Amino acid sequence: MEKPPVIISTKDLSYICDIFNWNYTTCKLAYDISLKVNDPEIKDFICDIYKMHKDICEDLISMIYLEENYE
Repeated sequence: MEKPPVIISTKDLSYICDIFNWNYTTCKLAYDISLKVNDPEIKDFICDIYKMHKDICEDLISMIYLEENYE
């Protein structure tokens, strides 16, 4: 049985772009705030938020490169 073609529809790509942009903006904002915060507990919390959104951005980017993940 043949594998289906590896494609991302225009609509899917639009959703991925929207999700990426939201997470990227949040990631940049969290990074900026982490540089300005002095309280270590709050700084750790903000850094966790930064890492979470950065990981989501990396996951979304890997979705675009389906040929690497589709074997």
